[in-house]
Amino acid sequence: MRKAYVFFFAIPVAVALRLLDADPLFVFGVAAAALVPAAWLMTRATEELAAKSGPGIGGLLNVTFGNGPELIFAFFALVEGLHEVVKASLVGSILGNGLLVLGTATAVGGWRRERQTFDRTVAQSYSATLLLAVAVLLLPSLMQLARGDGLPPVGAGKIDAEFDVHALSICIAVVLILSYAAGMFFSLVTHERIFNPRDESPVDVNPGASVRAAVGRLALGAVLVAVTSEIMVDELAQATERLGISEFFLGIVVIAIVGNAAEHWVAILAAHRNEMHLAVTITLGSSAQIALVVAPLLALFSYVLPTPLTLVFNPYEIAALFAAILIAAYATVEGESTWFKGVQLLALYVAFVVLFFLA
Repeated sequence: MRKAYVFFFAIPVAVALRLLDADPLFVFGVAAAALVPAAWLMTRATEELAAKSGPGIGGLLNVTFGNGPELIFAFFALVEGLHEVVKASLVGSILGNGLLVLGTATAVGGWRRERQTFDRTVAQSYSATLLLAVAVLLLPSLMQLARGDGLPPVGAGKIDAEFDVHALSICIAVVLILSYAAGMFFSLVTHERIFNPRDESPVDVNPGASVRAAVGRLALGAVLVAVTSEIMVDELAQATERLGISEFFLGIVVIAIVGNAAEHWVAILAAHRNEMHLAVTITLGSSAQIALVVAPLLALFSYVLPTPLTLVFNPYEIAALFAAILIAAYATVEGESTWFKGVQLLALYVAFVVLFFLA
């Protein structure tokens, strides 16, 4: 993935094109390409800090910065009122981790091996946590249905909701964040030996990297992600119109993949090196972070904006969430995987992409 640094030239090019009012579709494409190395820089710096700080602080750093690029992009999208893009990108990240990335990692890692094994206790714990988180996350949608208002269709953008739905969104956001804090204590303190085996560390971490240098790269990566994210958000509406696709499809497929590309690559490379435990931890752990931390934080932040983000999802998003977590849980329940199981996960993801495109 060091080859991603080659794309750093896209960052100044994207800024220059934006200042020159170039074609919106071209600017968006260049900014999307620039987001990959910027996100990779944040991911690498986080891994180096985690390796230096030990499992406890390292876990905290991964929680704080692991999904930083997506959080930053969603922040700018929320400010611009792009609620559908934000919710779609959150759902797309969970779906992508559970089907696309886990499927690719399983297929790549198992291609020349009869099977790969990993700690099924860890996988089951993450799967159960994710299932419970999604069940809680969908409660506002259930309330909306129970009131007879119906779920929002694709393209609805901002939706009107009763006061109780907003109150419930705030309450479950707080509950989910507290739940994740408890989960961190469980995995990093009381069950640290199982969830943080000492013989596995992030892929290709530079042992000679200093803390000061890693912090500097993390800060630089965050700034670059913010710049590229703002450019993408500014050009998003015109880009979707030119491409002839919906903001929903762009958020749930394109942005979800681009924003997490660096983290996805680490999981696939880990599986290729027969570190399937690390690959499963990254894919399921990242999904848990999105459901338990990123989505609640965005919901809480949105209440300082003119139009808050209600955690009410459309039917496609609900189906995608449950499919991702249930299939991922089933695929990891035995603690072993084969390349064919990965192909099956990828086939389901492709089917969902077609559905989203036609929605």
